[in-house]
Amino acid sequence: MQIRPGAPADAAVFAELAAATFPLACPPHTTPDSIAEFISRNLSLENFEGYLADPDRVLFLALENDSAIGYAMLVLAEPTDPDVVRSVATHPTCELSKLYVRPGHHGAGVSAGLVAACVDAARAAGRAGIWLGVNQLNARANRFYERSGFALVGTKRFLVGGSWEDDFVRELSF
Repeated sequence: MQIRPGAPADAAVFAELAAATFPLACPPHTTPDSIAEFISRNLSLENFEGYLADPDRVLFLALENDSAIGYAMLVLAEPTDPDVVRSVATHPTCELSKLYVRPGHHGAGVSAGLVAACVDAARAAGRAGIWLGVNQLNARANRFYERSGFALVGTKRFLVGGSWEDDFVRELSF
């Protein structure tokens, strides 16, 4: 496995990978229409072209035999969501906005490698910590983040399509 920074030419790869993996993190009650709307509004080719051009975002691709198997996106900005602002204690901070891995590669260290790349990038950008939101019903992700040192520090809401979901806010300080 190789992890490398994303480049503008990777926008289509990120969009395909995001569309394939985002549904895996949604709770069972999330409707296909809500998932499709979220992907269309937030994970399209145009979105990723913008993300990759944004100097406050750092994206990483995990590759195996030149095939994209996972990705992560770090947002190098302080939170603006009031629930997150109340929850996060370490500053300056940044958000681990996205971390997704194709199903056949879960448990193989891909997520850990992507988190390590994000921590290195956050430190290089002068941040003292990283926060993230994770659906409260996503037991696999919550176990992973707990093992990775992300402490549970609060809760927030997350809009998927027209439905509000409940997320835990987790924080890693370094």
